[in-house]
Amino acid sequence: MNIYNKQVFKNCLILFFLLQLSFNPETYAFKKKDYLITAYGAVGDGKTLNTKAIQKAIDAANKNKGGRVIFSKGKFLSGSIVLKSGVELFFEEGAVLLGSINPNDYPKYGEIRALIVANESKNIAVNGKGIIDGQGRELALAIDSLHHTGVRIDPKYNYRRMRPEDGRGKLISFVKCDSITMTHITLKNSPGWVQCFTDCKNIVIDAMQVNSRAYWNNDGIDIDGCENVRITNCNVNAADDGICLKSEVPGLHNNNIYIANCTIRSSANAVKFGTGSYGSFKNVTIENINVFDTFRSAVAIESVDGAAIENINVSNITAVNTGNAILIRLGHRNGDKPGYIKNVSVKNVKVQVPFGRPDIDYDMRGPEVDYFHNTFPASIVGIPGHLIENVTLENIEITYPGRASKGMAYHPLSRLKDVKENISGYPEFTMFGELPSWGFYVRHVNGIEMKNIKLILEKEDFRPAFVFDDVQNLTMKGIDVPSDKISQIIFKDVPSSNLDSESLKRKIEPEQNKFELPAK
Repeated sequence: MNIYNKQVFKNCLILFFLLQLSFNPETYAFKKKDYLITAYGAVGDGKTLNTKAIQKAIDAANKNKGGRVIFSKGKFLSGSIVLKSGVELFFEEGAVLLGSINPNDYPKYGEIRALIVANESKNIAVNGKGIIDGQGRELALAIDSLHHTGVRIDPKYNYRRMRPEDGRGKLISFVKCDSITMTHITLKNSPGWVQCFTDCKNIVIDAMQVNSRAYWNNDGIDIDGCENVRITNCNVNAADDGICLKSEVPGLHNNNIYIANCTIRSSANAVKFGTGSYGSFKNVTIENINVFDTFRSAVAIESVDGAAIENINVSNITAVNTGNAILIRLGHRNGDKPGYIKNVSVKNVKVQVPFGRPDIDYDMRGPEVDYFHNTFPASIVGIPGHLIENVTLENIEITYPGRASKGMAYHPLSRLKDVKENISGYPEFTMFGELPSWGFYVRHVNGIEMKNIKLILEKEDFRPAFVFDDVQNLTMKGIDVPSDKISQIIFKDVPSSNLDSESLKRKIEPEQNKFELPAK
């Protein structure tokens, strides 16, 4: 069995395990005794603060070794509640948990601040066809006002973007929990990240609706150093990254992650690894994802804080009106030494990149870069001495708008060495400044196979389709580019390659393409 087949077999075993996990009744067994929050004094009028009543129902269920805490039809206002082992929060259709807009109703539990908090709990769930509405914009503005009036000073206040950093919290924050299910619930209007699972294991999220464009940093789903995670059939509309795998501190490792059959709209990235990337990301499968009206990358895989990223399989991605198709970035922002990225497969991807901002209709738009630029290509970029390894791109179709202008921005091929390395920069597809290609920019990579790549231009672009710089062991087969078939693939420091159409290639030598003053 070769290495590739071994990896396929391993991924099948992982998928089988996750499927067993998600449908094993013993893993997520909840005692069916119901605890109605109204029986503990909760009032669903949208005005009465029900924090204590809801917590009493949770505590009673936990004390009796588990049960369902029922939210019936109505609007139940609350501050922070703590979800405990064996307890399921069940929302009937028409039930709303409404987050308080009073910052004093959200005390910290250790380092956690959220509407629903859990720490070291087991067998917990949030299910049902109801809504959790954090009223995040109103809460964030209340926190902002407290800072400016001097009542509660935020030492991390961001004056450039006029927003508080401290105190906003999340809708849901689960830390060091085991066996979590979240199904059918709708989450909306968070003051910060919508939900974050930190150092947890055995998570099933299915058929969830996330609609959170209330304020800054509204990541839809954040997985921070978790193991055995399954996210399926979700619809995410977020004013920041849609589904994001993170490792915010050293020692947090993401392993055995399956994300599938989701639709994502984002004013940042649709599916992203990082930016926090201190631990590892291994054995991740992402498939059948629809992306639309998204500002940044459809898929972004980033190690910039020392993370090990390996055995990543991405397939069947469709993205319309999306700012960038693919970003794979190995950098060195933090940590003692750079991490690594290897064994990444991206297959069956179709992306349409617009000329203007794809998130123009968002009220919470991602911040634009502060320099002139032409449309950015997909990028796969390591750093000198630390190469991304073993990347396969297959059956990729990307439509670009063209319309590049040398008057807007221009990076000539004679100065490829001057493209920014930006080794310690924040990872985004815009981080290198103006790029010299319109389709793919590949730098500091060892082992890349590109098969059946079709790049389409709606209008002309003066740049070549591909630029490869410091790339080893390159294979290109079935490359389909626009009618100009000459010099569409540019090589600089590419010692070994296998192309099925040599006519597309041009090698850049140091003395070529230099501008000389005319003789007098």
